[in-house]
Amino acid sequence: MTTAKRRARVRAPELVGRGWLNTGDKQVNLTDLRGKIVLLDFWTFCCINCLHVLDELRPLEEEFEDVLVTIGVHSPKFVHEADEQALRDAVERYEVHHPVLDDPELTTWQNYAVKAWPTLVLVDPEGYVVHVAAGEGHVEALRTIIKELSEEHDTKGTLHRGDGPYVPPPAPDTVLRFPAKAITTPNNTLLVSDSAHHSLVELDGETIVRRIGTGERGRQDGTQPTFSEPAGLTTIPQQVADRVGYHVVVADTVNHLLRGVNLDTGEVTTIAGTGEQWRDGDTDGDADKIDLTSPWDVAWWRNGVAIAMAGNHTLGFFDPVTRQVSRLAGTTVEGLNDGPKDEAFFAQTSGLAADGDRLWMVDSETSALRYLENGQVRSVIGEGLFSFGHRDGQADEALLQHPLGVTVLPDGSVAISDTYNGAIRRYDPATNEVSTIATGIAEPSDVVIADGELLVVASAGHRIEQLAANITKIIGDAHEVKRPPTDIAPGELELAVVFTPPTGSKLDDRYGPSTRLEITSSPPELILDGAGVGTNLSRTIKINNKITQGVLHVVAQAASCTDDPSVEHPACRLTRQDWGVPVRVTDTGPNRLPLMMGGMDEA
Repeated sequence: MTTAKRRARVRAPELVGRGWLNTGDKQVNLTDLRGKIVLLDFWTFCCINCLHVLDELRPLEEEFEDVLVTIGVHSPKFVHEADEQALRDAVERYEVHHPVLDDPELTTWQNYAVKAWPTLVLVDPEGYVVHVAAGEGHVEALRTIIKELSEEHDTKGTLHRGDGPYVPPPAPDTVLRFPAKAITTPNNTLLVSDSAHHSLVELDGETIVRRIGTGERGRQDGTQPTFSEPAGLTTIPQQVADRVGYHVVVADTVNHLLRGVNLDTGEVTTIAGTGEQWRDGDTDGDADKIDLTSPWDVAWWRNGVAIAMAGNHTLGFFDPVTRQVSRLAGTTVEGLNDGPKDEAFFAQTSGLAADGDRLWMVDSETSALRYLENGQVRSVIGEGLFSFGHRDGQADEALLQHPLGVTVLPDGSVAISDTYNGAIRRYDPATNEVSTIATGIAEPSDVVIADGELLVVASAGHRIEQLAANITKIIGDAHEVKRPPTDIAPGELELAVVFTPPTGSKLDDRYGPSTRLEITSSPPELILDGAGVGTNLSRTIKINNKITQGVLHVVAQAASCTDDPSVEHPACRLTRQDWGVPVRVTDTGPNRLPLMMGGMDEA
């Protein structure tokens, strides 16, 4: 951000919503926060990018705890996310340690003209917006700006140091806390990823056999290991386990790692990932040298471990014997696009299940059931990023709401953990029919078969439940995201991603172009000309006047480095954001669409 940018004095709109969390039930107004630097984090708890930002902000909040107040503005995408208790659960689940405004009608979202989850807005101690950034990777820029604001307002006498309005809620005490996934072990016990307790729990019936993990957030190996929100689990064949020294692979989601667990000793080892989140670069190579990004589930498939790489909307593959990882499918564009696996779009794949040569998956953000087979990706249920609901019947008319788990049943049918509908659904490939077999479950995230019984991981219920199947047919309402579409004009449209390197930095063009912009659309016919990949952050595309609505898929990234010739090895960073922008084509719409990735748009 430059001085010129900061002269754009825009008063921050008041924070309006249904209520507040983490404030002791007190209302918070911006006027109450004068003298503080305020960071507004517009998020929704379904969004993996939003969860990444929560973790990115933790050290920043600690560093500037006496001058910075972070406020999460929760602007829901799915109907379930607008439920007050669901939001309270999410705030606890993801250890959100700052006030949260519950904004179910997207009132504050619209007042700030937000167009993407996540979006960060900095407000100075006098109540003016000074910086807007969408996506991930903005911590260094924010740190620089916060330091500048602290010095400036300290000098002016307008900076007030001290505690903010955060009031921690009472700490709960349950055996499991937001369990994510479960598997049966070779010893006929149940192994559960106890996500919010950052550990694994082995159960024999209701008896705890042992807990693997200290319960502290971390990435320590050994017999006193630590995890960070572990999720997916898979056993590997005994002959492979004998060679590699572990029996279970764990998707250690927030650590961006795969961990191996030896069930004989309880020892944990890191088997893939560097601990850094993938943002760009290689995806194939030695497992200990390739960055992963929020692996959410794993499944043994075709002599290796398939990985639901939720963080960049792809599928990965890990070979335990050769210790190699590779891209299995996907392009990193978020969406619903079938076809050859290298061209398919995924959207936060969160559950995997192998069935011979077929790999089943659920994409949570498109509420879709899909599979990969013979190099092709096919969708069975799902209509796109902004359509969802609870509807049974023929698969091409069925609707889900943010499913997180998928399980192949003994009869060849597929059980879907339809998380935000609180239901277990069943898809029968023989009849192409979808039915509901259980409802009223608190955010089911997985189904496991144990001793011939179906057990469901009721994540928000903090327990494992026996599933009493009762097949019914529900014809519920179809829903669309409340987020209003953006009007655009047909014909030529200037799409501009706004990005200003932080003070003291410049775009990094040492190894070629420093920026990248990829634009596609759903339906593809929405864009007549200008789709594809380029190196400029602005582009003129031609919009089809025969299409009235659709989604523009935009992926942008920019590399920047410290601008100091005296520094031999400058600090460099990659900023990246993907947008799924619902648009309405109308003759009265503008012919320019600005998308904020970092800075202030003065046009």
